[in-house]
Amino acid sequence: MNKTKQAIFNSAIKVFSGCGYDGATMDDIAVNAGVAKGTLYYHFKSKEDIFKFIITDGMNVIIKQIEEATEAEEDSLIKLKILCRVQLSLVYENRDFFKVIMSQLWGREIRHLQIREVIQVYINIIENHLKEAMEQGVVKKSNISFMSYTFLGTLCSAAVYELISKDDTDVENVIDNLMQYILTGIQV
Repeated sequence: MNKTKQAIFNSAIKVFSGCGYDGATMDDIAVNAGVAKGTLYYHFKSKEDIFKFIITDGMNVIIKQIEEATEAEEDSLIKLKILCRVQLSLVYENRDFFKVIMSQLWGREIRHLQIREVIQVYINIIENHLKEAMEQGVVKKSNISFMSYTFLGTLCSAAVYELISKDDTDVENVIDNLMQYILTGIQV
């Protein structure tokens, strides 16, 4: 990504996070990015195009980091833990991006459907890791689709905890607790 597009990417995340999709304007994004409005329109024809760009590229970064971090690992439980670590670290480092995703996940407009499509790709990655863990006999066989969504939901809950918590949260501790709850449940 060139410098101008990177500036627009960062600006759009900040503006969408602060103003919401409906409150964000092309002017706000251009000013925040330090580019002329014409430059913004040279790269993107609409706010919807910018939104799709940040969601798609942002999730691609997450997916690439997860794939790179897990590719050499053989142990499927460690892969799941790595997935948690990458996801929570990225949420911690990119709070505004996570807020944009969570705020626009529900609804019936094109952008909501686009986010759900991108999230589905991420769900498929989780599903593949869970399937591998089932094949290795370390996770019980169950409805893998439901389990994948549950895993994502648990990750999102931990991310919300991370975002809201006033404490300096130890991400490793959150990951260890998360994995314990996922693998053994909360029952005594």
